[in-house]
Amino acid sequence: MSAQVIALYPGTFDPITLGHEDIVRRAARMFDQVVVAVASAHHKKTMFTLEERLTMTREALHDCSNVQIKTFDGLVIDFAASLGATTMVRGIRSMTDFDYEFQLSGMNRRLAPKIDTVFLNTLDVYQCISSTLVREVNNLGGDVTQFVSPSVLRFMLTKKTA
Repeated sequence: MSAQVIALYPGTFDPITLGHEDIVRRAARMFDQVVVAVASAHHKKTMFTLEERLTMTREALHDCSNVQIKTFDGLVIDFAASLGATTMVRGIRSMTDFDYEFQLSGMNRRLAPKIDTVFLNTLDVYQCISSTLVREVNNLGGDVTQFVSPSVLRFMLTKKTA
């Protein structure tokens, strides 16, 4: 019997978008277990608290039986190693993303040679979506319904009026 393959999908998820969800759902078909690692993001000013981001992510992915949502702080490769993850999953929307993610995967590979990175291209309908743009559209009064799941939209609307 072979060991289960655990993949880690790290990010800030401020908020989790339909593009993120698509990557997680596709990774869940490829790996035995996927851990969505929500970064505490102490280095970023986030719109949502860590608890809100965890709740949104759990609600958005509640139907994925082999997906766990966890939080981490520090080096993602240390967190991956603590879980026994052997694969890091990263979503790619554009060549700009690829350039950055390729460098990041190279650094992670040097620091943790036993952890591979798998890049998943986003579907074309999600290529324009980023958490940053979704936050901006929301803050300016735009409709973000087509970019986030209904449970995330509820959180977005409370921030819009706050």
